[in-house]
Amino acid sequence: MKYLIRILALAFAFAAAGFLPVQAQTAPKTLVLYDAPPGTEFEKLGMGYAIMLKNLLGHFDAQTDMVPVQSYTAGKMNGYSATFYLGAYYNNALPPAFLADAASTQKTLVWFKYNLWSLAWDAAYNFQATRGIAFSGLRGMNAVPSPSNPTPGFFDTVTYKSKPFVKYYQYDSSTNAINADPDIGVTSVTDAAKASTVVTVSNPKTGESAPYVVRSGKFWYFADMPFSYIGPRDRYLVLTDILHDILGINHPEKHQALVRLEDVGAMVTVASMKTLTDYLYGRRIPFSIAVIPRYVDALGVYNGNVPQQVPLSQASNLKRALDYALPRGAEIVMHGYTHQYSNMRNPHTGVSGDDYEFWNIVANTPVAEDSTSYALGRLNSGLNDLKSNGYNPIAWEAPHYHQSALASKAASTLFSTTYQRVVYFTADKPNFNAATGKDFAVGQIFPYPIKKDYYGQRVLPESLGNIEYDIHTIDPSSNYNYTWQDIVTNAQYALTVRDGFASFFFHPFWLEPSLNVPGLADFKKTIDGITQLGFTWVAPSKVQ
Repeated sequence: MKYLIRILALAFAFAAAGFLPVQAQTAPKTLVLYDAPPGTEFEKLGMGYAIMLKNLLGHFDAQTDMVPVQSYTAGKMNGYSATFYLGAYYNNALPPAFLADAASTQKTLVWFKYNLWSLAWDAAYNFQATRGIAFSGLRGMNAVPSPSNPTPGFFDTVTYKSKPFVKYYQYDSSTNAINADPDIGVTSVTDAAKASTVVTVSNPKTGESAPYVVRSGKFWYFADMPFSYIGPRDRYLVLTDILHDILGINHPEKHQALVRLEDVGAMVTVASMKTLTDYLYGRRIPFSIAVIPRYVDALGVYNGNVPQQVPLSQASNLKRALDYALPRGAEIVMHGYTHQYSNMRNPHTGVSGDDYEFWNIVANTPVAEDSTSYALGRLNSGLNDLKSNGYNPIAWEAPHYHQSALASKAASTLFSTTYQRVVYFTADKPNFNAATGKDFAVGQIFPYPIKKDYYGQRVLPESLGNIEYDIHTIDPSSNYNYTWQDIVTNAQYALTVRDGFASFFFHPFWLEPSLNVPGLADFKKTIDGITQLGFTWVAPSKVQ
């Protein structure tokens, strides 16, 4: 069974009331500059963050160019309505041409995290007098964590629209290492006529606060890198909302909701699907079904050690469930072709719904056959199976949200819409093992639709996660609890994004009596909770 996938943008492999918006633009042209220090392990990390920013700008129909900051030439930002600099590498040497333009530009300039000192501390650029902002330096952990003091604290709580967005932190006492991005650049407003603090960040252990977002006219500074360690309650959402103000494109307050029934294949129980369909239809809630066209148990794990395949034409349970649901508000999303790979455990059983299809998760590499033609072959096989049986999918969803770069690009040529979280790579054929210049993978959650992402896909969001129960005594891979309250809390945070969606999925197998979990009751509580927050339920095909 599939467990909750918390996609994080990891550095190991990686608005508030009173805003005066900049001049409105319908299709902004934007420049994303990123650190790419050659010959270092992190040469491509900044590119990963740049991809994520480019994707968010796709929500605004922006035409975006990504350029390593060392390739910047004098006057380049004058050709764009907004320039973003992602300071991901500490003390990266910035080109004098970029610093000179950053000091004098009248266009929108947004600076993230590191290297502001190159501008703020050089008297030649007159930064403080011009911007009304002082930069004092970096702050990280309050102390070095240890087994006796595992959480010494840092500036981890960004408060926005009355919600505390707490940054991710995890400490491993066995290695004395942390997974976190604690550094912030500390600024202060020295001239209130020129600058203001837009959002604050606090350090709960010391009681201190500092600007998280500070603004001076068209210059914006974010104190950290909001693309690291993202989640559904992370300060990443603050950026996704403030982008409206940065670009001067103030989408109206509008909150929609999506629900999807997940991993529905040949072995689905018709009774479970009918129960869920009747409930949603009775509430007049449109929904989608993530359909696996072909069932494969390559190793016979669930068939007495005898390999088994069930084509859609013979999947009577699946066809009965779909034929009942479609007239009652359901739409089909194609969820892989077989949702498993070859005859290997990848990583669990080799059975449809359990494993990855377009990625070798065991080796963390693309599958051996990875190519455009290979991906198109499997995608077309799934499409042909669905259409020949009378079903027309309205979107694509990769198994476990994870597929190769080439597979993502191939999917965008066959499907007008992708409906999922997405993993992006800094190369079509990524090399994660190189000593220097290694590639990175970054996973991204979207709070709203992306009109065109890095791979050319139109992406509908899944932003809240899914209900999970710890049933490791039945299935060792299902060992995590994620409650309906977690989902509804995530939806509360989604409301801070002015056009944020509440989008979640649910596995029908949680209704099976043998599992002894309150699946149906918790599903109904999730629907009720999101509805009570004021979200409007929509069908995927109706999302604009």
